[in-house]
Amino acid sequence: MSPAVRVITLSLDGRDISARGDQTILQVARENNLYVPTLCHLTGLSRVGACRLCLVEVKGVNKLLPACLTRVEEGMEVTLHSERLSKYRRMILELLFAERNHVCAVCVSNGHCELQNLSQTLEMNHVHFPYRYPRLAVDGSHDRFVVDHNRCILCTRCVRVCDEIEGAHTWDVLGRGVNAQVITDLNQPWGSSDTCTGCGKCIHVCPTGALVEKGKSVQEMSKQRQFLPYLTLMRERRW
Repeated sequence: MSPAVRVITLSLDGRDISARGDQTILQVARENNLYVPTLCHLTGLSRVGACRLCLVEVKGVNKLLPACLTRVEEGMEVTLHSERLSKYRRMILELLFAERNHVCAVCVSNGHCELQNLSQTLEMNHVHFPYRYPRLAVDGSHDRFVVDHNRCILCTRCVRVCDEIEGAHTWDVLGRGVNAQVITDLNQPWGSSDTCTGCGKCIHVCPTGALVEKGKSVQEMSKQRQFLPYLTLMRERRW
């Protein structure tokens, strides 16, 4: 039997809250209905801190910390929302828009995109950085699915769900920085993959519609993410 987890008290935006010592700031915030923006985080998958939208201020710490990776501590004083945080979060969104080809007015995911929803929630209405306009491929070689690298934000949800839930590890990331992109197997066309099971879990977790099912619009595809916590729990019990 695992040892008892210590219960601590911390402050979130001036509100005293009790939490378990093994929880992250994001977990505690969501348990108490306190909003923290995220894109890469998804309950049931491992935490990677890729998008940095959940950055928070912790009293006594000079740098901003990712709420999804930072464990709570006794007496911790956390600021979830401030003008400084809003500025950084909007800047991160602007960089995501500028890096690929996200033009909402002509995008098939318009109205059904987490990136677009967050930009509206955080009141990001201008991009101050120069657009890169990369010419990225659209891989439609799979019988059922399509990947459009122009709409990918490298959240790695597809990589993690394929590895941790499906156990196939078809997806991975190739390259670094602005040259990084998700790939199947050893950078071969999706339709040539020897590992893809065709389960479609990567489609259900994609936040922007970079992964879609052929013959269906993003609006028509129902996102089925409730399976993640359950399958993760079953996998942990089995092993």
